[in-house]
Amino acid sequence: MTELARLDDGPTASLSTPASAVDRALTEAARARVAGGFAANTSRAYQRDWETFAAWCAVHGRSPLPATPETVTEYVTHLAATPTRKGTLPAPSTIERALACIQSRHKKAGLPLNAEFARLALRDYRRERNSAGHCTRKAPPAELTVLRALVDTTDPVALVGLRDRVVLVLGFALMGRRSELAALDIADLTVTEDGLEVAIRRSKTDQDAIGEMVPLPYGSHSKTCPVRVIRAWLAMLEAHSVIEGPLLRAIDRHGRLSGTPGATMRGTGRMSGDGLNQIVRRAAERAGLKDAHTYTAHSLRAGGATAAAKAGASVSAIARHGRWSDKSPVVHGYIRTADKWRDNPMRGVGL
Repeated sequence: MTELARLDDGPTASLSTPASAVDRALTEAARARVAGGFAANTSRAYQRDWETFAAWCAVHGRSPLPATPETVTEYVTHLAATPTRKGTLPAPSTIERALACIQSRHKKAGLPLNAEFARLALRDYRRERNSAGHCTRKAPPAELTVLRALVDTTDPVALVGLRDRVVLVLGFALMGRRSELAALDIADLTVTEDGLEVAIRRSKTDQDAIGEMVPLPYGSHSKTCPVRVIRAWLAMLEAHSVIEGPLLRAIDRHGRLSGTPGATMRGTGRMSGDGLNQIVRRAAERAGLKDAHTYTAHSLRAGGATAAAKAGASVSAIARHGRWSDKSPVVHGYIRTADKWRDNPMRGVGL
């Protein structure tokens, strides 16, 4: 039985007559709406996690839905001892996501699930990893000096060079998630007298797609000014007869822009998140940065937030601009990074 078929009638069910089969049925159109309510990336990841869990349960003769606390605890223990495709044990965050998926399935099916023991097992695994010297890998922030070094490796006259410069500058100034950058259309950008307005139609923290308009002011340097860089890119797109559709596009090996005559890419050629990561990584390699392979599109988002914190921006302003919650530990992490030297208690003690 699917999770949608198990949806209960809510808190008032006991006050009315038992629901009939018709009352509990969902049409295909309704099912499609519910499925569409999940963010695409989250839905795909959760689907993989659920299928893996269900397959494990089948092999071990256990029920995935409903699952017992013992089953979920055993599964967490199994994941903690099973190498990934890379041959290494999974990060605790990977197991956390799998556990969240199982809990989500039970909640949507109206079924209770006590995951206390499973989370204790995960906590022990996390401590074990930390004691062994493992730490959470994070993309290094591309702070302002790094951003300038990355931008200096791009050629603003060439199609690829200007496209890459847009990715770097816009990712930093917008504090953009790679999914947000990839989703931008030309129509989402408006150049005004005061700067650039960017419409973020949906983000990780806006699953209802209410949308938000993010303002970007003019910068002090032409190479890293988001307004000037975007205006140059829009002009280049228009010169190639591209006035609508994806803002960030793939370019084939012959230097032809996707969506233009002769280009080898199919469809709109909208860039993927992986493509954005590659742009940042290649720029880091050209700039000769240490551990260049660790830089990703997230480095731009982290760099923008860290730079804003160092410039004295408030937590609420950074959170609002980057589409975080004010209480997000990520935002406060950027603030701590900026403050650890500026407000260090040992500064000025006379050492």
